[in-house]
Amino acid sequence: MPPRTRKNPAPTRPAPLPPVLLPPAPAPSWLRPLLMGLTVLLLLAWFTGEIADTDIWLHLKTGQHTLETRALTVPDPFSYTSNFQSSSYAGEAATRYFNLTHEWLAQIVMYLVYAVAGFPGLVLLRAAVLIGFCGLIGLMAYRRSGHFYRGLAAAMVAGAVAVNFQQSRPFLVTFALLAAVMAILESRRRMWLLPAIFLFWANCHGGFFLGWVIMGAYCAEASIWRMQKKPVTGERRLWLMTAICFLISGVNPNGFRVIQILFFYRNSPIQASNLEWQYPADLGLFAGHWASWQPSPFSFVLFGALVALAIGWRQTRPVDWLLYGIFAPFSLLAVRNTIFMGIFGPILIAALLPSWKRAMPVMAEYTVAGLLAAAAVWQAAGSGAFQLRTAEWQLPSGAADFLKAHQVAERIFNTYETGGYLVWRLWPMQKDFIDPRGLSEEAYADYRRILYNADSNGGKSGAELIEKYGVQVLVLEGFDRFSGKVYLLAAALADPNQREWKLVYSDSKGVVFMRHPPAGVQPLNSLEALGSIELQCREQVRHAPDKPRCARGIGELYAQIGDRQRARQWLQFYLDHRAESDPDAARMLGALPVP
Repeated sequence: MPPRTRKNPAPTRPAPLPPVLLPPAPAPSWLRPLLMGLTVLLLLAWFTGEIADTDIWLHLKTGQHTLETRALTVPDPFSYTSNFQSSSYAGEAATRYFNLTHEWLAQIVMYLVYAVAGFPGLVLLRAAVLIGFCGLIGLMAYRRSGHFYRGLAAAMVAGAVAVNFQQSRPFLVTFALLAAVMAILESRRRMWLLPAIFLFWANCHGGFFLGWVIMGAYCAEASIWRMQKKPVTGERRLWLMTAICFLISGVNPNGFRVIQILFFYRNSPIQASNLEWQYPADLGLFAGHWASWQPSPFSFVLFGALVALAIGWRQTRPVDWLLYGIFAPFSLLAVRNTIFMGIFGPILIAALLPSWKRAMPVMAEYTVAGLLAAAAVWQAAGSGAFQLRTAEWQLPSGAADFLKAHQVAERIFNTYETGGYLVWRLWPMQKDFIDPRGLSEEAYADYRRILYNADSNGGKSGAELIEKYGVQVLVLEGFDRFSGKVYLLAAALADPNQREWKLVYSDSKGVVFMRHPPAGVQPLNSLEALGSIELQCREQVRHAPDKPRCARGIGELYAQIGDRQRARQWLQFYLDHRAESDPDAARMLGALPVP
């Protein structure tokens, strides 16, 4: 049997080598600084709206007075009703003293900025403080997440919450310094700055007690870690610094009374009616009122942070749960507290939500830059950016000019919102009846009865209260700018049949009535007061189109006095300009007969 021959195996091709995955080309070194610059520009456009908050006038006047007299403004020199000794609740006197003194240093700073740079300087100072606030949030988010874009996004989310607080008021100090204290405690660097921060803070705004909360939460975290036998860096120094900061913050005109004052605020009828102390709309979700819930940047960080804590619970720290557990409920107690979730929420979301493992392509980074640039340009081109001025359209400047020109020194009655402006323009010739500091509960209760022309049921009538205070001059606007409710006193005095009060001045910002006009001043037709109310509403809708409810208030007024044609016109105007549905107003319009 012939031997078998072995065939040589066919040559095999070598297996192909795996493709070499080149790392993505790094972004140019200038791109991320450009992104930060564009973010700052966008935030600057967000935070440079005109000064519309009427509290600013008394802050400026108080700062000026404190500098010139080198003393706190106690007793109050600006209002002739502020020093009433009656008390409608326990602690009213202490609350009045607190309201007069707790912001003295911030008021001096504001006046000095105004003296040097005017209202543009105040707008830019406000923007700088809020941009610094957002920058600190972004920095902490970056350090916790290790991701540049998460830090950038956190800064912008904080800005979206803070945009509702772009008011030139001392509470900005609390926002910025609360974020600064948290950033120092997160890094454990420059802790020697904390005592100076607390000393400055405690004399600028009563919110300094929130710094105690922050430092207490970090001390509690250090104690928890020690009990769990985890390494703790600088625990003794942290406790020592907390004690020093607590003690030094008591060096202010009110000492440690701030917590007591907060409880007094809840008993104050003035504060209870103040918009900023109302519950935020987001609370409707918890109360089961789904229809009243309004999605917003605040609700995003409130619920987003809770989701992040649940998803990333393995990576959470004790301080995360402590601060959320404290500040989430605190933010739901009042509209003015919603800003605090703008601090903690973005950081928790950035640090705890799962991250995308792959590096961002360079093209995507260029896209982000393009989107930021487009957003900054769009915002800057809008009517609300870089408005380095006051909202003159809502101030009774013409009325103040009239009183000043005629040296009218008799006692005036004025509206709550514009009292500070009249003091700024007319003091010491004039003191106001009331202003946003809310220093007398008795005067405020009487103010509302006068303003809404109350009858004598259940107390003195508005006319009797005017006599009580010896009022000779009425400086009035037409309506509440938030609710749209018409001030009935101005409307009632427009009645041609009343002879006691003479209309001496009227324009699109307000009216002036006097018992005895100055020499040479011819009284106007009192019906012009109604025309002024209408002009004021048109100006309101033109400058603040999201607040058209004054038109509904005017429509209701005309329906009440029987002028159905004007009632239809104004209700239709309101329905044409409203952003949300209002079935009641639509039914009211439908019930009015067509002329």
